[in-house]
Amino acid sequence: MSIFWNVWIIFPTLLVIAGCFFLLRACSKNNTGIDEGESMGHSFDGIEELNNPLPKWWSYMFYISIVFGLIYLALYPGLGSYQGLFGWTSSNQSVRSIEESKAAVELATAEQRLSQYDREVASADKQYGPIFAAYLATPIEELVKDEEALKVGGRLFLQNCAQCHGSDARGSVGFPDLTDGNWLYGGDPATIKTTLMNGRNGMMPPKGGLPIEDSEIRGLAEYVFKLSGRDHDATLAAQGQGSFMKGCFACHGMDGTGNKFMGAPNLTDDAWLYGGRRLQVMQSIANGRSGVMPAWKDILGEEKVHVVSAYVYSLSNK
Repeated sequence: MSIFWNVWIIFPTLLVIAGCFFLLRACSKNNTGIDEGESMGHSFDGIEELNNPLPKWWSYMFYISIVFGLIYLALYPGLGSYQGLFGWTSSNQSVRSIEESKAAVELATAEQRLSQYDREVASADKQYGPIFAAYLATPIEELVKDEEALKVGGRLFLQNCAQCHGSDARGSVGFPDLTDGNWLYGGDPATIKTTLMNGRNGMMPPKGGLPIEDSEIRGLAEYVFKLSGRDHDATLAAQGQGSFMKGCFACHGMDGTGNKFMGAPNLTDDAWLYGGRRLQVMQSIANGRSGVMPAWKDILGEEKVHVVSAYVYSLSNK
């Protein structure tokens, strides 16, 4: 909006408000020379005009209207291109109204869906709750003999665990194979259930957090190959043993058989969670590894975790 039209709107608006104020002030004064309540000197049809001022409440109402108008024009647009202290615009209000309407519809739809979901969950719990309660009361060692329970556990596994461990539970690089009998934290039923319930956080710091130089990494990898009975460079492996003794044994053990309490891998077997090629082993040593398995107790609940534990236990004990 140009300066001309701004002035054209602002000046008359404020002039009218000021005019109303001064007109009200003028009408509130007695400029007739006749005392209040006295006759103005003429009558009509038997009615005589008296010099009576405006009622006080009437005058106050006009003053309040003037003050309200000034406050309104300060807060909201009304004086040309002035946005007002609140920055309100009709376009924003329209968009806001549309967005609020959409949000209200989405909220109502979500509540309806949630209500439907809650009803379905309640219905499923009523139907299947006693079955899972019976499974929970059965030790895992016994539950693995129940083919129907294993089918249920297998379906739960496919729905929740296959994304990482694969539909055949053989895992991939960084995700354990659950069928080979190699367990970082132990493969007995109680430990498997604990793993599923609470999750696991495994972490090997770069170079084990030890004063190992980059030049030692190749030799340390050869020593690891020696521990697992693989082809290796004997000279480099001898050097790597010295690097191993700087502190790697604190987690993996003096003989390299690992520590299930800490989740430290057994270096004497042929199971390689992050790959067993030389380059992969060297990368594990140099950069460290970090793995997280989520806890399932709040997602599936103990009853379903119990059944999945039986299924996982059965995979490596067939």
